[in-house]
Amino acid sequence: MGRNGFLGSFQGFDAFGKTMEDVKIKTRTGALLTFISFSIILTSMMLEFIDYRRIHLEPSIEVDRSRGEKLVIDMDITFPRVPCYLLSLDVMDISGEHQTDLTHEITKTRLSPEGRQLETLKNGLLKSDVERANVNQDPNYCGSCYGASPPENGCCNTCEEVRQAYVRKGWSFSDPNGIEQCVDEGWMDKMKEQNTEGCRIAGRVKVNKVIGNLHFSPGKSFQNNMMQIQELVPYLKDANHHDFGHVINKFSFGADRTPAQEAASLRKETASRTKLGIKDPLQGVKAHTEESDYMFQYFLKVVSTTFVYLSGEDIPSHQYSVTQYERDLRLGNAPTRDSHGHMTSHGVLGIPGVFFNYEISPMKVIHTETRQSFAHFLTSSCAIIGGVLTVAGLVDSMIFSGSKALKGRADEGFAGPGGKMM
Repeated sequence: MGRNGFLGSFQGFDAFGKTMEDVKIKTRTGALLTFISFSIILTSMMLEFIDYRRIHLEPSIEVDRSRGEKLVIDMDITFPRVPCYLLSLDVMDISGEHQTDLTHEITKTRLSPEGRQLETLKNGLLKSDVERANVNQDPNYCGSCYGASPPENGCCNTCEEVRQAYVRKGWSFSDPNGIEQCVDEGWMDKMKEQNTEGCRIAGRVKVNKVIGNLHFSPGKSFQNNMMQIQELVPYLKDANHHDFGHVINKFSFGADRTPAQEAASLRKETASRTKLGIKDPLQGVKAHTEESDYMFQYFLKVVSTTFVYLSGEDIPSHQYSVTQYERDLRLGNAPTRDSHGHMTSHGVLGIPGVFFNYEISPMKVIHTETRQSFAHFLTSSCAIIGGVLTVAGLVDSMIFSGSKALKGRADEGFAGPGGKMM
């Protein structure tokens, strides 16, 4: 065995050869490079640590396998030239389900011609009229429905209940002057008073997650021989000008969740959508026309989106794209030339209003929160330290060798031992 014992024979494998302090040369250039190297390492390590702590959202796409789900449409739209009593909201989908004259979770706000808010209508009714009718009516009073389909209690005690009965029967409610309830409530006087007003409609509508359309139209919708018919008499024969120019304050799709679930996840979902730049393209859209017989159509492609967080929580959401089409209905279905000179005809008779036609994409986008592992951070840190020190050592060696060579040449010049001055 060697002089240093059993481990002495392994000295030849030492990859870190040592240099004696007496032969080490320290220079000002080396000190400067050491300071620069330390600054670079410190800065790079801080950036690497920030990146290690940063949360990234990684997107992926898969087939949407959900079944039987509902969509919630959250909307807020202003119609400056359509009074609330003329405005109706209907939903139809490819499954054959029709929801006509929706009022559930819908709020209508009457607007003056200048845009001032006048009164809020809940569930499509004037709050003051309902309260007045309830106070003044005989408790045993049971109004006639005039041959129309009565409600469950069999009585139509208000003008609105008579109108709803007409809708269920499929009749046009065009002459309220012959209805006792409407005369008692001063319904026609109320309509004339509101004729120049606008309406802001807001609320949430729950629909099937299939192809369908949601539309705002004048009058009230009713079914007749399995065809949807619109009651346009008050809209088209009105002496005042009405049109469906509008401002979309809000229009978004959401998942069918409880209010408590929505409130708990709202902040996270909003932050994720903002971070990814996901916006509702219809928000803030303004459309204007001077024609009463004019139809606005929006074609939307809805994509299911899920945010998955590091905690394991997942929040369902939706995003959509949209294209817009407008149609002047004054010529009906007659062929007309467009701006390019092409003859265009329409196979479907349009009605004035705003239509939102939505389709559901079969794909689903998933944004998953991810973070770098500690092993990646440790590996990157070692690479930074080793790389910076290696490059600094090479630069220091080059500078030292270069300065030494230049100094040797200077010693052999005019003042050197072999120079001409000697």
